[in-house]
Amino acid sequence: MPKVLVAEDSMTDAKYIESILTDKDFEVVLARDGEEAENFIKSEEKFDLVILDVIMPKKNGFQICREIKRNEKTKNIPVILVTSKKEESDIYWGKMQGADEYITKPFEPIDLLAAIKRCLKK
Repeated sequence: MPKVLVAEDSMTDAKYIESILTDKDFEVVLARDGEEAENFIKSEEKFDLVILDVIMPKKNGFQICREIKRNEKTKNIPVILVTSKKEESDIYWGKMQGADEYITKPFEPIDLLAAIKRCLKK
């Protein structure tokens, strides 16, 4: 069962993503802000995928993504940014931080699941 870290400060959005993933037999760990996500990533827990909101308290998703991709131990973990930031410059910046996928809110479950499938195939 793949383990996914979901960092999302909106409990509504976090529960929405969690329900999509648990329906497909993913193990989900929720972080309420960027700092909590960072602590999970630095812990001994191993994640198969990380889903990050961009706009979060303490540390944003761009910062966490960059840290994951620069760390030798975590750089191969796929990262999906899920955010309301839809501008081309935001998408470009997300990819520059190392994001494997960039999904804008609102989104359909099938869009998230397709992005996850692409990430886990790599």
